[in-house]
Amino acid sequence: MQKAIIPFVYLLALALLSMSARGDTRIHKCKNQQGELIYQKLPCAANTETVKLWTAVIGARKSLVLEQGSGGHYYLDSEVNGKRVKFVVDTGASVVSLPSSVASAANIVCNSEKITLQTANGSILACTAVIPRLKFGSFLIKDVTAAIIPNLGQPLLGMNILKRFNIIQNDNKMKITEQDQ
Repeated sequence: MQKAIIPFVYLLALALLSMSARGDTRIHKCKNQQGELIYQKLPCAANTETVKLWTAVIGARKSLVLEQGSGGHYYLDSEVNGKRVKFVVDTGASVVSLPSSVASAANIVCNSEKITLQTANGSILACTAVIPRLKFGSFLIKDVTAAIIPNLGQPLLGMNILKRFNIIQNDNKMKITEQDQ
């Protein structure tokens, strides 16, 4: 009987050690006041409902694949505060940048801070803003710093968002995958 228990105890100890070595892989599934589900690593906020807590499957990460569009650009369909917006993925842009018309349609307003941005075409005057909800694919990002730029032709998804992801470009495709935290 003791010989049968020893291997079992050994296997149990190994399993516990491997679980603690991986770190905290818990994911909180929360429902906000609008009834939308939000998946996050932090516990649900006081004004949200905790729906479920589970352990993530190691190696399973959300991803999104974009096809290369006209002129070699990658376009990303998204929602800014529920308003549909098509971004150009722009690794040359420091921050998410919105034309004034897009910002206005999504109820994004300038903060009092005015900034001067350097572009390939020279300096331009813009203002800073915060996007409460930016959603693309299965990703939801809250409180995104942005610039509102008059006369900007196309919304730009800049590095303040892109740096949060692993990005691989190959064979006219771009794969955006969440990073390990």
